Amino acid sequence: MTQQSESNTTTATTGSSATATTDPTGTTHPATPAGTAVTTDPTGTPLPPTPSPASQLAPSPASQLAPSPASPLAPFPPLAEPRPLGERRVWPRTFHDRLTAPLPDLKAMARFAREGAVRPGREGLADIPRLPFEPGPLPRVDTRTVAVTWAGHASWVVRIGGLTVLTDPVWSRRILGTPARITPVGVSWEALPPVDAVVISHNHYDHLDAPTLRRLPRDTPVFAPAGLGRWFQRRRFTRVTELDWWEAAELSGVRFDFVPAHHWSKRTLTDTCRTLWGGWVLTDPDGQRVYFAGDTGYGHWFGRIGRRYPGIDLALLPIGAYDPRWWLSDVHCDPEEAVRAAQDLGARRMAPMHWGTFILSAEPVLEPLTRVRTAWEKAGLDREDLWDLPVGASRVLE
Repeated sequence: MTQQSESNTTTATTGSSATATTDPTGTTHPATPAGTAVTTDPTGTPLPPTPSPASQLAPSPASQLAPSPASPLAPFPPLAEPRPLGERRVWPRTFHDRLTAPLPDLKAMARFAREGAVRPGREGLADIPRLPFEPGPLPRVDTRTVAVTWAGHASWVVRIGGLTVLTDPVWSRRILGTPARITPVGVSWEALPPVDAVVISHNHYDHLDAPTLRRLPRDTPVFAPAGLGRWFQRRRFTRVTELDWWEAAELSGVRFDFVPAHHWSKRTLTDTCRTLWGGWVLTDPDGQRVYFAGDTGYGHWFGRIGRRYPGIDLALLPIGAYDPRWWLSDVHCDPEEAVRAAQDLGARRMAPMHWGTFILSAEPVLEPLTRVRTAWEKAGLDREDLWDLPVGASRVLE
């Protein structure tokens, strides 16, 4: 399996008149001057224009003063207008065209069955007692405070804009197909404040947990990938908002943007890629931003997300479930790739996740933490900006 390159783009030339364009997600983009080459990514989103050699050699005074489309001063392309909450929509039957790498073929499946290395050996499990677990009280917050608490795996309690948001909440002791969790949940359900919203990255069992979601009131606002709304509606959730990549909705002044990821979806034998997958960018009224990656491999989307959402204050990025690489590299970052992703995003801080909770792959249980710390140091980044929290711990954006 090989990672699809960023060169999967389409180029066209504008005609005699300049007109604004709308991509498949409903985002309207500014008019392009006639005769200019327009390059789009696979979703139809225009990419930043490439300057001509002449303009690079002799920029005009105006171009020196004005921010470029990819500048941190302005997102490129402009952000989509928020869609209505709870909107009922019709989606494609499949999202296979969003894959950035092919799914395993029969040859890969045969190798996987032959090698069977999906769990650490005895030595790799020996450090389970040393996994960091330090539960504490949730921090006190107000409407202008951003704080995060790691409940374990990809489950966070995010306090932003006065809201309490759960990401991929999994409070169950075990999930289908894996051993029981090796660290307890970092926040007891009873200690949670009222939950104002839930965001879901995709439908895999370690991210979409029915027993946990059954604990929520059915009028809890849920933000879900395209196609996953029916799953919630069958369980009588009444406020479900499905979004495509690069789309957004707002709740009480907080903006929820759904962004691409290098992953896939599957929950049963017959629903491969029938629902979308991705991450979330949460932005409060003051512009403070938290990026939740969900589950993802490393690739070109991180740079695109960073251009569209400049000034990410904190990136919650997965660092575990990566070994063997020949099997998992397309869909799960390793620790070094996660650090590169944080840099691509332009994020000011990174908080690792997706490790030390469920045994999903063959790396030793403590290895993701030691490797991410080493990679962060080698990259020359400020140690204070790596929020390598124990399960149950919290940090507040200053």
